[in-house]
Amino acid sequence: MHYDALNTFVTVVEMQHFTKAAQKLRISQPSVSLHIKNLEEEFQTTLFIRTPKKVSVTPTGKIVYERAKQMISIYEQMKREIAEYHHEVQGELKIGASFTIGEYILPAIAATLHKEFPKLQLNIVIGNTEEVVSQVRMFQVDIGLIEGQTSEKEIHIEPFMEDELGIVCHPSHPLAKKKNITIEQLQEETWVLREKGSGTREFMEHVIRSNGIKVQSLLTISSNHGVKEAVMNGVGLTFLSNCVVNKEIENGSLVKIDFNHARFQRMFSYIYSPAMLENKAVQLFLKQLHKWR
Repeated sequence: MHYDALNTFVTVVEMQHFTKAAQKLRISQPSVSLHIKNLEEEFQTTLFIRTPKKVSVTPTGKIVYERAKQMISIYEQMKREIAEYHHEVQGELKIGASFTIGEYILPAIAATLHKEFPKLQLNIVIGNTEEVVSQVRMFQVDIGLIEGQTSEKEIHIEPFMEDELGIVCHPSHPLAKKKNITIEQLQEETWVLREKGSGTREFMEHVIRSNGIKVQSLLTISSNHGVKEAVMNGVGLTFLSNCVVNKEIENGSLVKIDFNHARFQRMFSYIYSPAMLENKAVQLFLKQLHKWR
């Protein structure tokens, strides 16, 4: 395995510049160029389109990039496993988590895992469901936790926890004090939503479509905190997980609408590449995760 060459190639792709890649890797620019030249000769293809200001990856370069990321990740995993065989659990576990899980569920799980294995470094990256799926597919994280779904063929998905959502609003909203709200009373309202790619947004859009709810206007914000703040300032209705709004409902800054309809439930899931199941740190994390079912 040409680890150094592949690692150099990946760095050039991500930095979009030979000199910047050399600086990051702490090697000379001629060394970077030589690694790329050797790869191009081996694969008999051009990997980059070079311009004075930056380099752009070619279509075949994109293929090499995706597989190189996977190969580097597997190589690093192999080194961790050998180290773990001789020593106690250590190294780094990279976890990708969608916002609701990453902000409100994962911190407690991570804290427990850290207490049991203090030498295991946890690196948590929070994004929306679409971003976490991409990170898992590209081996940028070892395992992902999402609130939506994925159809990626190279990724396995397993549910681990049930989540319940509700419609919430500011206490001054006309629907706040009404009982047994019907679908008809939700028509032509302003809604505050998460961004496209969010599992919460996907779920909410499904509820709106399946119930024939007509929306007057939409405000999109790319974080749970931002959505809550907007609604707490009197902007319309929103649809969030109970774990996101429990404190605000308890202190009276938000009200959960008494909706005369079915409960809104979904599953939180973990996603992984099959190669990652041999990672001891991933195995330990999954054992901890299953305790939260």
